Amino acid sequence: MRIATWNVNSVGARLPRLLGWLGTARPDVLCLQELKCSGEAFPHAEVAELGYDVACHGSGRWNGVAVLSRVGVEDVTRGLVDEPAYEDARQPRAIGATCGGVRVWSVYVPNGREPGHPHYAYKLAWLEALHATVLAETGGERPFAVLGDFNIAPTDDDVWDVSLFTGATHVTEPERKALAMLRDAGLTDVVPRALKYDRPYTYWDYRQLAFPKNNGMRIDLVYANARFAGAVTDAYVDREERKGKGASDHAPVVVDLAL
Repeated sequence: MRIATWNVNSVGARLPRLLGWLGTARPDVLCLQELKCSGEAFPHAEVAELGYDVACHGSGRWNGVAVLSRVGVEDVTRGLVDEPAYEDARQPRAIGATCGGVRVWSVYVPNGREPGHPHYAYKLAWLEALHATVLAETGGERPFAVLGDFNIAPTDDDVWDVSLFTGATHVTEPERKALAMLRDAGLTDVVPRALKYDRPYTYWDYRQLAFPKNNGMRIDLVYANARFAGAVTDAYVDREERKGKGASDHAPVVVDLAL
């Protein structure tokens, strides 16, 4: 079984690349983030032609998440347990679905902007709601994983130069503590264990030649329970999909499992 996650940074702008990638990589399940479209505007028909069912949670211009599956979509849940609002609105940042017996959550964690900003407090509160959701769903032997753009680099090695992040988000202790809480809940950051190369960045800014210089960050993560993690046979970051005209600033992360 092949399960992937990808922040596409606008499904409308990236549709030709999305359809092409689905046709070549052939994931059984794909978690998408930053759709930047409503559920009604999602390209359901185009994706269905490739054999994928869709569960979507989007409201318009910003945010938005989805789960695409060739192995069925059941028990869809939109939003987290006690999910907080920002500026009086609950943003479409999390969707859960069961696909071929595997429970997945596609998540787009708030950026946080900068420590001290209200969006940073929202980010930490949102991560607490994600933790509560994980605790509510991880019981039993069912394979379970949370995949997506976490907007957190788990370690200093997951950014190209941590000295440049002094006083910035993505590397602060409270954010990393939230990831530690997911690990305490029984989840494992599965991708580094399976990858066969160092510094597997997943995001590179469009500016200052960040991608050619490999000035990247590993912020697109797969956190999974023991049943899922124990079945992982391989994983890779598809850097090729970050290349060329019209690419997202994130690359797909792919995990293969023997289930």
